[in-house]
Amino acid sequence: MSLNVIMGKVSGRMRNLKVKLVKGFSMYKIAPSILSANFAKLGEEVANVIASGADIIHFDVMDNHYVPNLTIGPLVCSAIRPVTQAPIDVHLMVKPVDRIIPDFAKAGANIISFHPEASEHVDRTIGLIQEHGCKAGLVFNPSTPLSYLDHVMDKIDLILIMSVNPGFGGQKFIPSALDKLRSARQKINESGRDIMLEIDGGVNTNNIAEIAKAGCDTFVAGSAVYGAGKDTDPHRYDSIIAALRSELAKAGK
Repeated sequence: MSLNVIMGKVSGRMRNLKVKLVKGFSMYKIAPSILSANFAKLGEEVANVIASGADIIHFDVMDNHYVPNLTIGPLVCSAIRPVTQAPIDVHLMVKPVDRIIPDFAKAGANIISFHPEASEHVDRTIGLIQEHGCKAGLVFNPSTPLSYLDHVMDKIDLILIMSVNPGFGGQKFIPSALDKLRSARQKINESGRDIMLEIDGGVNTNNIAEIAKAGCDTFVAGSAVYGAGKDTDPHRYDSIIAALRSELAKAGK
C-alpha cells in the first residue's frame, strides 16, 4: 500500500473524528430553569445543579402582562450572582421590555433574550442589551414567524425557540418546534456566525436527543431537572444531568 493511500485513509479518519466531536454531546449546554427550583433554598439549588454538570442558569422573568404569570426580577438575579460563576441566561417575558434590561445587566445577567412582540424597535432593544455588556437573544413563540431574523442575524447572539406557549412551567413539548429548530439552524449556518440555538419547554430525557438532532445546542429544562432531584446524589441532580448527557451522546452518533 502506497504512502499516499495510507495518508489519505488517516486523513479521512481524522475528518470523521472531527465531525463526531463537532456533533458530539460535549458541544451541548444544559440550562436548568430556576422557575422549577425550590425557592426556599434557591442559592443551594443553583450551586447544586451546576455542581451536577449543568452549564447555564436559565432565569425566567414573567410580568403578568405579556404572559399570564408573575415570577421574579433583578433582585433575585443579583442575589444568585455570587453563588455561581456559570452564565445567567435571562429570558424576559415582559412588555415593554427596554426599561428592565439595564437592571438585569447590572444584576449580573450574561445573556438577555426577549420576544420581538414585546419591543417597539427590535434592533434598538438588541443594541441596548449589548451596550450593557450582555449577549442578546430573540425568542420565538410557537406561532411567531422566524422572519424577524431576516433583519438582525448579523447582530444577535442567541435564538430561543419556545416549544410551549410561554407563561407556565411543566407543559408538554409541541412537536412542530422541531421544524422551527431546523429552519433556525439553517439560517444560522447560512449566516456563518456563532449563534446559540436554544429550546425551552417540555424538554426531558425522552426527547432531548431528537431535539439535538434538529439542530439545537442549548437545552432549557425546568421540572425535568428539579423534579428529578435525589437526596442520594452527591449534588442532588447528578443522576438527571447524567441521563440528559447520555441521551445527548446518542444524538452525536
